[in-house]
Amino acid sequence: METINVDNIKAQMRKGILEYCILSILSKGDAYVSDIINELKDSEMIVVEGTLYPLLTRQKNQGLLSYRWEESTQGPPRKYYAITEKGNAVLGELDGAWTDLVRVIDNIRNK
Repeated sequence: METINVDNIKAQMRKGILEYCILSILSKGDAYVSDIINELKDSEMIVVEGTLYPLLTRQKNQGLLSYRWEESTQGPPRKYYAITEKGNAVLGELDGAWTDLVRVIDNIRNK
């Protein structure tokens, strides 16, 4: 009998909602990558920089995010990400999809 890797299933579930989480974080204000990572970690959504950068790049290329460089007193300039108008529209759609998904799962689990 095959063993089930529950940790792998949970990791796949988290990956699936990570882009939604990024847009949600940036909807509250512009952020530096380490700020995004810290907020995710504080919310117990563990992620490493190597996972985050490709997602941020993809979202930027899709027009959901923009970025700007800001000088830092503690080293090289920092790249700050911001959600765009298109990103806010997509976030609104994802909010609705999340609400629907939670409702569907609750229906399935409570039958």
